[in-house]
Amino acid sequence: MNQSKYRNVQLRATWWDYGKAAAYYITICTHNRENYFGDIIDGKMVLSPIGKIADSLWYEIKNHAKNVSLNEFVIMPNHIHGILVITQNDDFNQKTDGIENINSVDIRDADTTHAFYLHHEYHEITGFEFDKNDSFNYRSRFQNQGKNTLSSIIGSYKSAVSKHAHQKGCVFKWQSRFYDHIIRNETQFIFIEAYIQNNPSKWHEDKLNNKTYR
Repeated sequence: MNQSKYRNVQLRATWWDYGKAAAYYITICTHNRENYFGDIIDGKMVLSPIGKIADSLWYEIKNHAKNVSLNEFVIMPNHIHGILVITQNDDFNQKTDGIENINSVDIRDADTTHAFYLHHEYHEITGFEFDKNDSFNYRSRFQNQGKNTLSSIIGSYKSAVSKHAHQKGCVFKWQSRFYDHIIRNETQFIFIEAYIQNNPSKWHEDKLNNKTYR
């Protein structure tokens, strides 16, 4: 294993009170970026059976987690993007967020690339950078998850997709981690919303496209 390909990434945005209601930009990748969810044909996503499972279960999140609403969402061949909004959550606090005792984790450059690509494109389109406090926060699903936290919501979603896929006899595995970005203002929200909407048409230049970037 080439350890030089790994970097140390802060798991938590230390400046952020995770008890606050907020909008989060979520990205979850498949294991080894395998194209389990389908393929892009003529700029549009055509879902595989696993992709259809991942799609339908995402919209079920709001029925199983308190004080959650869902905004823009897209399934790509090997990852998903979505905006998840915590509207109000008394259970969502720093003590139960499950990562207060974890300072860092090793993440492959291949997995961090997409976050920095989005950051770069945001700068290219808007002409200014994300706020200096903004960060893309990586989380492991194997954490001591608290009740109705962001980690537990995404962990439950991932588990449900895996369970249903395996019940149908499909081979499927998620990457163990996911990343979130705290959306701090309307400009970021609008940009990320458009980024998600346009993702399928830009698959040929996506940093997570195994066919383009190997």
